[in-house]
Amino acid sequence: MAGWFSNPSDPAVRLTLSRIERKLDALLERAGIQVPDDGTDELKELVRAGRKIEAIKIYRERTGMGLAEAKEFVDSL
Repeated sequence: MAGWFSNPSDPAVRLTLSRIERKLDALLERAGIQVPDDGTDELKELVRAGRKIEAIKIYRERTGMGLAEAKEFVDSL
């Protein structure tokens, strides 16, 4: 399964991730676990305000991701 996440825009990968997320959300809800906000709303607002570079910088600081991965994530917002 090496390289499974090599193309996150692949429809099959996106579908699988969506299913995993739904299942995880259901398990967390059933267990009564509250997950803290992941900060994507703030990043989306920065992108809407034309401050994409700042959003990338903040995402990199929070996650430790490289520049290319952080840019790809912010672009997906």
